[in-house]
Amino acid sequence: MNDIQITGISKSFGEVQALQDIHLEVNSGELFGLIGPDGAGKTTLFRILATLLLADSGSATVAGWDVVKDLRQIRRHLGYMPGRFSLYQDLTVEENLRFFATIFGTSIEENYDLVKDIYQQIEPFRKRRAGQLSGGMKQKLALSCALIHAPRILFLDEPTTGVDAVSRQEFWEMLKRLKAKNITILVSTPYMDEAQLCDRIALIQQGRILSVAPPDELTAGFPHPLFEVGSDNRYQLLQDLRQYPATRTVFPFGEFLHLSTKQAVEPSEIAAFLQERNHKSIVIRPAAASIEDCFMDRMIL
Repeated sequence: MNDIQITGISKSFGEVQALQDIHLEVNSGELFGLIGPDGAGKTTLFRILATLLLADSGSATVAGWDVVKDLRQIRRHLGYMPGRFSLYQDLTVEENLRFFATIFGTSIEENYDLVKDIYQQIEPFRKRRAGQLSGGMKQKLALSCALIHAPRILFLDEPTTGVDAVSRQEFWEMLKRLKAKNITILVSTPYMDEAQLCDRIALIQQGRILSVAPPDELTAGFPHPLFEVGSDNRYQLLQDLRQYPATRTVFPFGEFLHLSTKQAVEPSEIAAFLQERNHKSIVIRPAAASIEDCFMDRMIL
């Protein structure tokens, strides 16, 4: 069963085409990732699905309800955490949570079991104003407020942007526990490493869906030879590999470069090419494709 169905959604802002003919399905109980850089169209799509913005064309349903005709029903069953912290900064942690519970006709006590694992981490600061919280605590408060009415579906728009690595890890552990409660989760992120934590992902760039698949299936299907390449002069290495006749793509990846080639080549052939250009301490070895490799490959199709 599909909890989210998107058919031919397009949206423009003046001359900027934010979304181009988006088709997407998210299954019930799935943790689905929308993966792409800033400006790819993720937030625009979230706002359309959350009934906050009208598409120019196409249609979409959330939990079986139409995003235009049935917005009241959708909002009762949807938890939405926007990219920017949007809670009341002058209210305390507890006051924010009670406020959002009241809006949906419930209480903290009634749904405490749902937010307990998250809220307990910030409960010692329940009398602190939200504006005085750290980034990680703001994140946990926003998620608690999005969950307090026991939504069937949860939208999280770049929830870990700007928080520290430990808070990012804790947040994804919380998402796994929520998924175990059969909540459908649609999360967007620019971080390619977080994509690996989703059941399925959609790569999006310039308002277009490039690919949809489980992360492991996507990386296993990388269609080109891929090498990890290093030398004593990284900048010049990048410039020279761009001139290598067999190069398809080359881009920095940690301390090495990832080189994909148009056809099968031997590492010794690449090494000979680099040696002719006076590179030293050359390292060339086959590499397993990452989500980032797949994203960059799809971008040049």
